[in-house]
Amino acid sequence: MHGIAVTLLTEDKERLQALQQRLENAQIGRNVFGHVGFPASQTDPLLRQIQDVHAEVVLVDIDPENVQRAIRAIELIHANTNDIVIFAVGAMINPETIVSAMRAGAREYLERNSTAESMVEAFNRFAASRGKARTSSGRARVFAVTNAKGGAGATTVAVNTATALQEVHTGVLLVDFASLGHAALHLNARPTFGLTDALQNLHRIDSSLLQGLMTQCKDGLQLLAGPQTPHLVTPTAAELAGLFDLLVSHFQYVVVDCSNRIDDTARMLCDLANAVLLVAQTDVVSLWSAGRMRTFLEEGAGRDRVRLILNRYKKIPGFSDEDVEAATNCKVLWKLPNNHQAIAPAIDKGTPVALQESIDIGRSFRGLAALLADASPTSEGSLDLVYQPDKSETKKKAVGRLLISPARAGQ
Repeated sequence: MHGIAVTLLTEDKERLQALQQRLENAQIGRNVFGHVGFPASQTDPLLRQIQDVHAEVVLVDIDPENVQRAIRAIELIHANTNDIVIFAVGAMINPETIVSAMRAGAREYLERNSTAESMVEAFNRFAASRGKARTSSGRARVFAVTNAKGGAGATTVAVNTATALQEVHTGVLLVDFASLGHAALHLNARPTFGLTDALQNLHRIDSSLLQGLMTQCKDGLQLLAGPQTPHLVTPTAAELAGLFDLLVSHFQYVVVDCSNRIDDTARMLCDLANAVLLVAQTDVVSLWSAGRMRTFLEEGAGRDRVRLILNRYKKIPGFSDEDVEAATNCKVLWKLPNNHQAIAPAIDKGTPVALQESIDIGRSFRGLAALLADASPTSEGSLDLVYQPDKSETKKKAVGRLLISPARAGQ
């Protein structure tokens, strides 16, 4: 543990001394480089200095009065250095700052004026994960699934999308953030532990404990189950960011069921996601709700990442995709055929229809999963989504663009 090389970056000389003292008191690593000021561009010599001293962890101090400069520094370090982990150190009172720091590339977010204990815990997590094999992409893509209105089918979409991804790519985790977890029923699973336990033990969670909280499902899909009795999990932004940073380092894809949530937690979950799948139907109430939900989820985020999944789709004469998009201010990404005869018994038996390639709805879920998995990030940090299914009405040729954050696109 004492061999971890640490670089300290801040914009205040007194803060640099305080961070050095905090690191020394923690007896957690060795300070190999300290600097007052942040890198300003990709060619800034400071980035080379950080690499030359073989830093393993960089602590970036976030001044509440100059948040954006610190976030920019995290982005630059993350994008222009190799195998360096970033810890942000800042105030815990602003959720937007915490989410921005984690999205920019910080693995941990530590309280700016806390004792050395939080630093010890963060470095313990780093030490436990160091050397552990990662997935080929380094960090998982996160897909949040939510309803335009109750009963639209978000849990069905989340479960089957995760199942289809696991069939082809493996390394998939389904996280049930609904206020009453139904995903376990869809998978015929009997969880002993789950999401609530993970959030209650964040201060000591590591790879081994995380694995113990998972429920193993058919074909290798793993489930972090939701509460089995009505319970609204309301973690802080820091807790969410910390949990997801751990999850994305252990899986290739993370699918989050946010159904039945219209709160700050739902908005933060969608902000942490690379893509948000908003499940709606082609009726007036559902489309009206979809437009309001899209505005709620995107508020203040500055990213266009919400896309419509039209569930139980039936073509309405005289009502085109363009009409749907105009009504909801949201691009249509996929259409799932109306096949209640297959879906209902599959849910009752706990056998996702995505496993049944012989029926149209099963093939459609596999097509959606392939579209999400195969999308390539562009230089602007977006995912180009292009799909061309077969001749059926629910599988017309479509082209769309789905935005994700630049920080995650390169991971």
